[in-house]
Amino acid sequence: MRSWPRFPGRTMDTNQANRKAILWLVVVFVLGVALGVVGSYAVTTRVFARGQEQHTPAAQRAHYVDRLTHELNLTEDQQKQIDAIIANVQARYDAIHQSVIPQFEQARQEGRAQIRQVLTPEQQPKFDDFMKRVDEERKAHAANGGH
Repeated sequence: MRSWPRFPGRTMDTNQANRKAILWLVVVFVLGVALGVVGSYAVTTRVFARGQEQHTPAAQRAHYVDRLTHELNLTEDQQKQIDAIIANVQARYDAIHQSVIPQFEQARQEGRAQIRQVLTPEQQPKFDDFMKRVDEERKAHAANGGH
C-alpha cells in the first residue's frame, strides 16, 4: 500500500479553506432564500392589492379615463364628461346583470334537481352539503366585488 506524504500545515489550511467555502456557500444560499421570500411577498401583495382596487366600478372608470387622458390628451372638461358617460354605461350594465339573475338562479336550481335525481339517497345529503358550501363561496366572492 502506498503511503502519501503528509503536509501537516497544509492540511489544516485546506480544511480551514474548505470550511470557509462551505460557510460562504451556506450564507449565500440563506440570503438567496431570504431575498426570494421577501421579493415574492412584495410582488404578491402589490399584485393582490392592485387587483382588488381594480374591481370597484369607480376604480375601473378612473383607470379608463386616465388611459384615455394619456392617449388622447383630454381636457378636464372632457374627462368629466367621459367619466359621466362611463358611469352611465356601468349602471346600465349592472341593471342588465340584475335582470338576468333570476334566469341564472332558475337554471342553477333545475340543474341541481337533475343531478339529485341521478344520485343515490345516501349521496343526496352530501350533495346538498356540498352545494351549500358552493353557495357560500359564491356569495363571499360576490361580496368581495365578483359576480
